[in-house]
Amino acid sequence: MTHDHPDTPARAASRPFGRLITAMVTPFTADGALDLDGAARLAAHLVDEQGNDALVLNGTTGESPTTTDAEKERLVRAVVEAVGDRARILAGVGTNDTRHTIELAAAAEKAGAHGLLVVTPYYNKPPQAGLLRHFTAVADATGLPVMLYDIPHRAGVPIETETLVRLAEHGRIVAVKDAKNDLTATSWVTSRSSLAFYSGDDSCTLPALAVGCVGVVGTSTHFTGVQTKRMIEAYDAGDNAAALALHRQLLPLYTGIFRTQGVILVKAGLTATGLPAGPVRSPLVDATADQLAQLRADCAAAGLALPE
Repeated sequence: MTHDHPDTPARAASRPFGRLITAMVTPFTADGALDLDGAARLAAHLVDEQGNDALVLNGTTGESPTTTDAEKERLVRAVVEAVGDRARILAGVGTNDTRHTIELAAAAEKAGAHGLLVVTPYYNKPPQAGLLRHFTAVADATGLPVMLYDIPHRAGVPIETETLVRLAEHGRIVAVKDAKNDLTATSWVTSRSSLAFYSGDDSCTLPALAVGCVGVVGTSTHFTGVQTKRMIEAYDAGDNAAALALHRQLLPLYTGIFRTQGVILVKAGLTATGLPAGPVRSPLVDATADQLAQLRADCAAAGLALPE
């Protein structure tokens, strides 16, 4: 049973985007065009059926490397119109070019986004002084709250502890999607700042809660949202045994969704379920029959059924 109790004012302030956030895939039509009707239906499913408090659009799981700036803006508008009255919509705007990121941030704000997800600039590997300047410039550019995305294994560089603590001094930098998988570093930042940390790795959500994280930005949560939110609520309520049992139950899918790029398997699973998804765009490739069979097995091991 889910006990959906309201946050106290202090607790709500520490969770600017709620407990459960899914990095939503971007539905395409069969010929690869943007499917705005499908995006609206998928967003409604994730909010109304899977219990998401917020959604991230135009992240890597949303295939942001292969969607145009215009498509990104149109997607935000469509999803805000569909669910923006009952969920927070964060727009992924991160690039490795500060000027381009600011342009995307301004477009997202104009389209109605409630917040921004800004990933560490990738490939050009800026020093920490460059990261500080980049994130500050983006946060200065709009009136929206910012969630930083720390994912060194993709970006090439981490956002170091001291950099995060300094960034936390900015009034609009309020949260971090933490995919660093370094709970010691996370502990230091949560103990020295008011940044709201969200696990950026589904399987690390429960241990991350123990060191001060407040929720998750998930991928498997396209399917595990209800159970994952229940796990976070159980931990909040002090029922560690129930939280651990749910973590162990969901672990096969928390990890299995990343046997290949998460978006590939999420889209395969959504299609099997009859929900909007469509194909992935090149250079990604759609799931094979064997990968879909393995996904079904991972779902079954997690106590979830994926239709044949």
